[in-house]
Amino acid sequence: MTSPQQWLGGARPRTLPLALSPVLVGTAASAAGAPVIWWRMVAAGLVAVFLQVGGNYANDYSDGLRGADRYRRGPMRLTASGVATPAAVRTAALTCFTGAAVVGLALALVVDLWLLALGGLCIAGAWFYSGGRRPYGYSGWGEAAVLAFFGFVATVGSAYVQARSVPAAAWWGSLVVGLPACAVLVVNNLRDIDADRQAGKRTLAVRMGPAATRQLFIALLVGAMAAVIPIGLEHPTAFIAFVALALAVDPARCLSHEANASSLTRSLTGTVRLAFVTSALLSLGLALA
Repeated sequence: MTSPQQWLGGARPRTLPLALSPVLVGTAASAAGAPVIWWRMVAAGLVAVFLQVGGNYANDYSDGLRGADRYRRGPMRLTASGVATPAAVRTAALTCFTGAAVVGLALALVVDLWLLALGGLCIAGAWFYSGGRRPYGYSGWGEAAVLAFFGFVATVGSAYVQARSVPAAAWWGSLVVGLPACAVLVVNNLRDIDADRQAGKRTLAVRMGPAATRQLFIALLVGAMAAVIPIGLEHPTAFIAFVALALAVDPARCLSHEANASSLTRSLTGTVRLAFVTSALLSLGLALA
């Protein structure tokens, strides 16, 4: 029987800050024009977490069945390791997606019914990343999907459920949270580049090669910080987000050399930390504004 600790590990809890970051930024961006409706913020956060965990289980399930996790380094995979049956992992994914749908329905009934279509798109995006006959994550489109869902959809959506409008700060904030989330995937794919080649996965790292992938990582972090500037010009207190730059040094250093799996994992963890702290500081700056 799969233990609770193993299910928790399969959910990859260290990545959950990436799900909460756009909710914080989107809510804070909308707060300049209206008071925060706290239950909607909590509901948006629950939807984001359910989708994130469901997506992690869905990837575990699909990658395990395809054999793509056979040689992969990093955290344990439930399906590939045999710790949980494929059916159980699939059920866990579908349960999380159902939770996202139920909470999302409550938000849609109060805010706008078109959010149901957006929620359905998010669930489909999470499932077909590595599922289905032609998973787009196997063709190098993973980073673009992360920017779309963890950046624009989650940030703009969180702002919209507050006031049924989207301020400019939410659009720029989508880049502040979305580009570091892409950087996390870049590190993950760089760590797994050899295993992905063997499994036939043509991730962006496989297509570009290690050197260009490292350059892409730096470009994504620079782009995220550059997106703070237009927000700060309108709300000067938002420039407090630049304090997080100090956290970029270690993950960039770990990635800049021919690194082993351990240092790349450290870079991945540091990038998640950088993404969340940047988002939290930006949200604080917007709230103070």
